[in-house]
Amino acid sequence: MGARVAKYGNKKSVAADGTKFDSRAEHRRWAHLCQLLAMGLISDLRCQVAFELVRSVKFLGANRAKPAIRYVADFVYMEKGVEVIEDVKGVLTPEFKLKRHLMKALLGLEVRIVK
Repeated sequence: MGARVAKYGNKKSVAADGTKFDSRAEHRRWAHLCQLLAMGLISDLRCQVAFELVRSVKFLGANRAKPAIRYVADFVYMEKGVEVIEDVKGVLTPEFKLKRHLMKALLGLEVRIVK
C-alpha cells in the first residue's frame, strides 16, 4: 500500500524536538513563533489548544451522549498583553469557517488566520 495523500495536499512535519505538525506551513509558523518568544516579543506560547464551543448532549432515546464540539487552535500566545489565537490555513474549509464564526459569536474570541 502506498502513502496516503492528504486531502488538501499538506505534508506532515516533525520538529527537531519531536513536536508533530499537520503541515509544513504550520511547522514554519511554529519556528517563527519560537523566535518571537526567544526575543521576548510574545509569551506563553502553546500549541493545539482546545476550546469547547458546545457542551456534550444526550438526545432522547440515544444510548450515549454526543461529544462536545470543540475548536482546536494551532497556536495560542500572548502578544502585548492580548491573547492571540492562530490557525495556519492553506484552505478555508466550511468546517473551519463555521467554528471560527462560533468562536466569535459564542466565546467572543477572534481567530487569526495565517496563510
